[in-house]
Amino acid sequence: MPFAPVTLSNGPSSVEYLVTGSGPGVVLVHGTFANAEANWAELMAELGERYTVVAPNYAGSGATTAPDAVTVDDLAAQVLAAPDHAGLTSFHLAGHSLGAVTAAALAARHPERVNSLVLHAPWAATGTRAAALFELWLHLLRTDPAALARLLPLTVLKPETPASWSAADFEDTVAAFAGLLTPGHAVQVAADRDADIRDLLPRITSATLVLASAQDQIVPIAEQREVAHAIPAAEYLEFDAGHALPLEDGPAFGKAITEFFDRHTVA
Repeated sequence: MPFAPVTLSNGPSSVEYLVTGSGPGVVLVHGTFANAEANWAELMAELGERYTVVAPNYAGSGATTAPDAVTVDDLAAQVLAAPDHAGLTSFHLAGHSLGAVTAAALAARHPERVNSLVLHAPWAATGTRAAALFELWLHLLRTDPAALARLLPLTVLKPETPASWSAADFEDTVAAFAGLLTPGHAVQVAADRDADIRDLLPRITSATLVLASAQDQIVPIAEQREVAHAIPAAEYLEFDAGHALPLEDGPAFGKAITEFFDRHTVA
């Protein structure tokens, strides 16, 4: 995979990214504890039939190198480095969770680059409850990642999803989460904890769609609506899902993004 060089606030970085397809640009930004392939493989395959799709691994994921501490603006710089390196002058942009916060920051700071914007499960600023959850994630990631892998299905999915599983289904899901976790993800959780893009949201001028998850136990629905209200003329679409909508209903998630990008692509 290619690597894009960029200088962050605390030092240099080399950003690994996936690229496929041809046509107008699309950039996809993964969430915490994930990577480009885990979050976006299916959508990349679909969009790649008519778009050039770039999906970076920001700090903490894949083979990307970065300083031990990064801000949301640093993550946005890493994301922008990938389409720059791939030769995309403008692009549609979508992000999930921390990727949505990062995408919003990028769109606010570089409005001339972003043709349209889709944000799933974004928040404007990390509050007391979320900060406590992210501190717990950090503690478990460093001391007991197996326990963190057991906690995540209980928090990222809507409650009835794991409630409907057999014990074997639950253990399989725990194993899948355990396979994703790495010590490097600590830098992402720290960025989650410190995120605050309230001043940036009103500066977004791109056509924007906020995808919200009504049963999100990490980003309460009121916080997702707050983001939609803060972005001028943002559209809003709500799902009966948890924070991990791409996992719970990947087809609906992908359809919403694809249709929005298609609608805002000049023929």
